[in-house]
Amino acid sequence: MPKETPSCPYSSLQLDLPNEDIILPLLKNRLSLLSADTDSRLLSGITRGIEKESLRVTPEGKLAHTPHPQALGSALTHPQITTDYSEALLEFITPPSSNADDVLQTLENIHRYTYRQIGDELLWANSMPCQLSGDSDIPVGQYGHSNVGQMKSIYRVGLGHRYGRLMQTIAGIHYNFSVPDKLWQLLQAQESPQQSLQDFKTENYFSLIRNFRRHFWLLLYLFGASPGVCRSFVRGRGHHLQPFGSDEHSLYMPNATSLRMGDLGYQSKAQEQLVVCYNDLKSYVETLRQALVKPYPDYKTMGLKDSNGNYQQLSPHLLQIENEFYSTIRPKRVTHSGETPLWALWERGVEYIEVRCVDLNPFQPLGIDREQMDFLDTFLLTSLLSKSPPTDDQEYHNILENQHRMVYQGRNPELMLRDGQDERSVLEWGRTLFEAMAPVAELLDSHHQSNRYSTMLTTLAKRLDNPELTPSARILKEMSDTGQTYFNVAMNHAKQHRDHFLSTELPKDIAEQYQEMATQSLQQQQQVESEDQQPFDQFLADYYKQYDFPL
Repeated sequence: MPKETPSCPYSSLQLDLPNEDIILPLLKNRLSLLSADTDSRLLSGITRGIEKESLRVTPEGKLAHTPHPQALGSALTHPQITTDYSEALLEFITPPSSNADDVLQTLENIHRYTYRQIGDELLWANSMPCQLSGDSDIPVGQYGHSNVGQMKSIYRVGLGHRYGRLMQTIAGIHYNFSVPDKLWQLLQAQESPQQSLQDFKTENYFSLIRNFRRHFWLLLYLFGASPGVCRSFVRGRGHHLQPFGSDEHSLYMPNATSLRMGDLGYQSKAQEQLVVCYNDLKSYVETLRQALVKPYPDYKTMGLKDSNGNYQQLSPHLLQIENEFYSTIRPKRVTHSGETPLWALWERGVEYIEVRCVDLNPFQPLGIDREQMDFLDTFLLTSLLSKSPPTDDQEYHNILENQHRMVYQGRNPELMLRDGQDERSVLEWGRTLFEAMAPVAELLDSHHQSNRYSTMLTTLAKRLDNPELTPSARILKEMSDTGQTYFNVAMNHAKQHRDHFLSTELPKDIAEQYQEMATQSLQQQQQVESEDQQPFDQFLADYYKQYDFPL
């Protein structure tokens, strides 16, 4: 099958001006509007939530083969504790909140409760796993025998067949972000009173996404924390990594930032031909839907079921479901039971965005701290308030190239990135972005009656000129200073985190709250299973019929 040239609808558009010359005028106007509305303190209503993944490992650091602990409830129905790909890959979900400290406290409570239910196991502190024996050693997540539970498991079986199970043990943090309707109403009244509020929100969330994609390389530089891997992770795979000195067990790249975001992480050769367009909702839905409804030759050859009639994948299409698309950011909408995310977006518009390129920080017990959350809020708000021209083919390819360069060479002070038809210094571009964020940080400080956002920017800006301050550099320095392998350094952090979470008693009311959530979730799973009457084949066929809607 000949490979088609990826294309976005604005393929003939040429963006000759440097990004900041386009972006800054609208940013200044919107900042003035928000600054004049000091009484409402709209920006204190920013809502965020965290989804944090962590592998359960044995005291020896090997992947746990124990089933998802019953004391944690049902992975299918628990609102805050579930699993991702593997039975051993826990995922903790905080409810959305306009109080960033509350989000972190909820994440802390989940960790403390979980550690009291998993015996002598630990939660791996790094994004990249270690001590893996191969695909057969990685158990797929189990969600019971309901139709929706079977669908979740079969989807993961399909991922294993398509990409291998090793890739599915990589952990990260997803950051969900939205701004309050009162802010949207203020901007809409000034800029587009003829539009519906939801259409205005959707249009501007896509603007945020385009600006984010142009500049997310800065997040990889500042917060990337996977500069190396255990040799077991790349066994039998092609790679360009180097041995870490005389260490036979660790591989790395000297200036790498986030190998998780490179071709050893959540990447797919099959998806390279897939170009999902973010210029507007229709383009996004149209381009993503193509991958969900058209058969892909290799997956068609694999077959839907094996010789025994067991499902090997949900479909022979390039994507089984939307989640299989490995994007750095997604437009999101809360779905109804059984509803496809794509239909929910098309029908009701964008509700929030999900950032998906954040490594676990092994120097933080929660994998993230308030300073990083404050930066993400500032970065995302700047992306939202700034002008965001449509993306053309040139920029689409530049984004992918910049991601690759940042992953493998990010801390090289001489690194250049692609910007339009030209090359641009990472340091110069990074300073420009920090300058653009400064007035947004000041406005956030005003709305929160603090100086924490401006202080945060000043602190993190130092990492541009001092790459040794970044988490990726600190990990390599710790390996060098201690003479320990990547695995041993990671194990030390995991043990320190366990000690942190077990060092103080979990308040009785919090423990009871999570015990009750676990009990209720198990009961909810039983109810879902008892109410299922439809054969799974028909359930799956009906699910895919939802992608057949007019645009």
